[in-house]
Amino acid sequence: MPYHFLEVAVTPSVRAAQADMGADQIWLGNHDRPSDTFTENEIAFIASRDSFYMASVSETGWPYVQHRGGRAGFLKVVDHRTMAFADYRGNRQYISAGNFAANDRACLFLMDYVRRARLKIYAHVERLTLDADQALTDLVSDPTYKGRPERLFKLRLEAYDWNCPQHIIPRYTEQQVEEAVAPLRQRLHQLEAENATLRARLEGKAL
Repeated sequence: MPYHFLEVAVTPSVRAAQADMGADQIWLGNHDRPSDTFTENEIAFIASRDSFYMASVSETGWPYVQHRGGRAGFLKVVDHRTMAFADYRGNRQYISAGNFAANDRACLFLMDYVRRARLKIYAHVERLTLDADQALTDLVSDPTYKGRPERLFKLRLEAYDWNCPQHIIPRYTEQQVEEAVAPLRQRLHQLEAENATLRARLEGKAL
């Protein structure tokens, strides 16, 4: 079966660029893997993300890329072809929101810098008011998160693709660093305590 992600992404100009670089034959033919329905692998990956990048396009053809962040799992997988997240108040430029009113197409990049994994997603975006779908609002809402939700974005999957790990530099969050060094700190405290005990004994003998 055709690989739907490439059906969406590869236009005549893209095909020409591939040909110029001698790469057009690589992507010919069928690719026996799904790309228009999330598997459990993608669902788990999305649930563990605390940020993603989202691209939209304006009426004038200019692309716009926005970073979205929150607690891990704030981008919810509703079903195998649907995602949603709460749109919190930011700088109030509303560029993405405006772009989606004119063109509902989006491209998302979800990154795992530690494992050097990257998931690309093509989707159609629907803007919803907070009272349009109470069940969906309840699903994406986090009352403990500081921020004022203004609307919902509901995304219908068109296609996805996993990128190779080339050129992804591993990066770690503050929490990941803290977890990694915790055993070292514990061992350091233990050694400091042992040194203090030995020092006290030596000083006692010297007296």
